[in-house]
Amino acid sequence: MKRRLQLPEGLKPPEAIVKKPRLRKLGPIDPGLRRGRGFSLGELREAGLTPKQALKLGIYVDKRRRTVHPWNVEALKDFLKKLREAGIKV
Repeated sequence: MKRRLQLPEGLKPPEAIVKKPRLRKLGPIDPGLRRGRGFSLGELREAGLTPKQALKLGIYVDKRRRTVHPWNVEALKDFLKKLREAGIKV
């Protein structure tokens, strides 16, 4: 059984934001963003986390996704910064 780290009250793990799939019939229109299933391994690597550490922190990991979105990396870095300020060792 995996043990999850107890987070301070009011601090929630970030959610991954991904691009919606582009429909061919609509042409080059940008369909926007949506909530994803989890952060890609590349995003975790850029933020300085391993998949095991992320799961312990309650962060969802999507091993199938290969994209690295800068806004997701920033969200992870901000979350880690808040954890360190709260005194939790990562």
